[in-house]
Amino acid sequence: MVDYFIVGSGIAGVCFAEMALQNNKSILVIDNDSQNSSKIAGGLYNPVILKRFSEVPNAIEQIKLLDVFYSSIEAKLGTQIDYKIPILRKFFSVEEQNNWFAASDKPNLTPFLSLDLVNTKYDGIDAPFGYGEVLQTGYVDTAKMISNYRSYLIKNTLFQKETFDYNALIINEEYIEYNNRKAKHIIFAEGFGIHSNPFFNNLPLDGTKGELFIIKAPKLVLNVIINTSVFILPLGNGLYKVGATYDWKDKSNQPTEAGRQELIDRIDEILECDYEIIEHFAGVRPTVRDRRPIIGTHKDSNRVHILNGLGTRGVMLGPFLAKILFENIEFGTPIPMDSNSKRFDKKQ
Repeated sequence: MVDYFIVGSGIAGVCFAEMALQNNKSILVIDNDSQNSSKIAGGLYNPVILKRFSEVPNAIEQIKLLDVFYSSIEAKLGTQIDYKIPILRKFFSVEEQNNWFAASDKPNLTPFLSLDLVNTKYDGIDAPFGYGEVLQTGYVDTAKMISNYRSYLIKNTLFQKETFDYNALIINEEYIEYNNRKAKHIIFAEGFGIHSNPFFNNLPLDGTKGELFIIKAPKLVLNVIINTSVFILPLGNGLYKVGATYDWKDKSNQPTEAGRQELIDRIDEILECDYEIIEHFAGVRPTVRDRRPIIGTHKDSNRVHILNGLGTRGVMLGPFLAKILFENIEFGTPIPMDSNSKRFDKKQ
């Protein structure tokens, strides 16, 4: 018998797996590789909502935890996945500059908003009003993390590649059983795949499709992430990841011509240099309408749990939510209601 079955090996699944292993728990991860939003994600961690210069809930705790958490994964895998790099918010007016400085006075934003205006001239970008620098930022190479973490799990016989058969799950009072294997608990971390899950498909988890580019722009020389109507993330060798779109209607993983044109239009508003589109990606983010994640335990069994709804901030939320859910299961520590799946019980 293992302590945890974990269904899904995207950001949420990897984070819970690592949290369990760090606490000396045994696991088996099951996945069929059908969800790809975690692999193509920008992977940025940014403690500020830059559209409105407002705080991300629990940002201080999340940033503090992710620094230690991803460092431990790097040590385990023997490779870098966490890249510390500033995010610069391009200003479009003096009014935006003033709003930035006003926001920096808020206690929860003070640690993250630099008071020094950045007037660096980057070839290929016109920014007459300069930039504001967000502190304690960076990105996680999610594709590299997921691939290497899966290799680690396979090497240690902790991974099973298959489509999870919900009909084969037997739930007992003291344990659960699946294909002749037993566990104390099961964590469903399936992202948008939750819609096939009979235990949790009544929850209002929607999906926002996001499309991204890898572009080559040799004349654009950046050592920072630029945030405007899109983000521009330097990958080295003249390559940049650029994204992302938000589509609430299309739930496919296929890139679209509409998404392509939207990204091109946004890039053309920002860049004044030539670029070439190298790759075009798409994936459906697991998003809840109230913009809050969903973690918790099924109302009919204290052995069945969910970790989902990480949306666009997966690399920040993943370790934080995995810790909350793990401590709830193991020690009975309460789950905050704004993240708790029970907030939907009455609505159901």
